[in-house]
Amino acid sequence: MVFPLSSGGHLAQIMTLRPWWNRFDRLWVTFDTPDAVSLLEHERAVWCYRPTTRHLGNLIRNTWLAWRALWAFKPDVVVSTGAAVAFPFFVLAKLMRIPTVYIEVYDRISTRTLTGRLCRPFTDLFMVQWPEQVPLYRDAVLIGPLL
Repeated sequence: MVFPLSSGGHLAQIMTLRPWWNRFDRLWVTFDTPDAVSLLEHERAVWCYRPTTRHLGNLIRNTWLAWRALWAFKPDVVVSTGAAVAFPFFVLAKLMRIPTVYIEVYDRISTRTLTGRLCRPFTDLFMVQWPEQVPLYRDAVLIGPLL
């Protein structure tokens, strides 16, 4: 299992699912920030390049990082809550026939996120946390709030 996601709230949302993901071999891909370093102290983690939004150089670097991580780790699934670092992982996972799961963030209720829109075509299971998010994404599955 690979978790490409931003630190902060994105990472905090996945942390609430520890009883689920703790049973699996996993690799975290996120920013080298104090909160992420602390939360992932005893986890296998790879630090991605930032900023990710509208930075073509870091998109290329993170795409290369995604290729290396997916090829070396060979995950059964890629799971993310966003943000932009997830996109190259989802594209490459789809090309490599690795299932993908995207969980839309809890704080964007009435509009779609950029990462949600970008990752949706490459997502096998798209989950949302609020009923208001269901109509925003085709075939979204309501799971309820993680935080």
